[in-house]
Amino acid sequence: MGYTQETDAENTSRALGKEMSVSPKHCREVCKMLTGMKVEDAKKYLEEVIELKRAVPYTRFKMYLNPKPKIGPGRYPKNAAKAILRVLQSAQSNAEYKGLDAENMRVKVAAAHRGRIQKSFMPRAQGRSTPWNEQTTNIEIILEEIEAS
Repeated sequence: MGYTQETDAENTSRALGKEMSVSPKHCREVCKMLTGMKVEDAKKYLEEVIELKRAVPYTRFKMYLNPKPKIGPGRYPKNAAKAILRVLQSAQSNAEYKGLDAENMRVKVAAAHRGRIQKSFMPRAQGRSTPWNEQTTNIEIILEEIEAS
């Protein structure tokens, strides 16, 4: 499991969250919103989603979703936003460690991919069992420094 894009190491920083126990579908929708945002705006956006103040518009898997004000079908994926916020903060601290201006960066790549499925089972009546699998997600964030104009 690696990064999906090769980047210039001098003006980018990156972070990877491996096998986080959140839904890949929710993470995909949140990451789609973050791409292109400045780091501070992205952090503020994720904190508003966690506080249920701002909804995330869904572009897939939206058949029975209720419309949210001003965005259409959407949800408040709280757990996905928490996981992505941790990876985003890690990428920002990696930028500080490399000596980059962590405040003057934008999200170049925000991607979520399905991770390994943790297989388990749930005991049922009369000696039977039911699969009880947990999905995991690999979250990748790459930040790039914006040229001061």
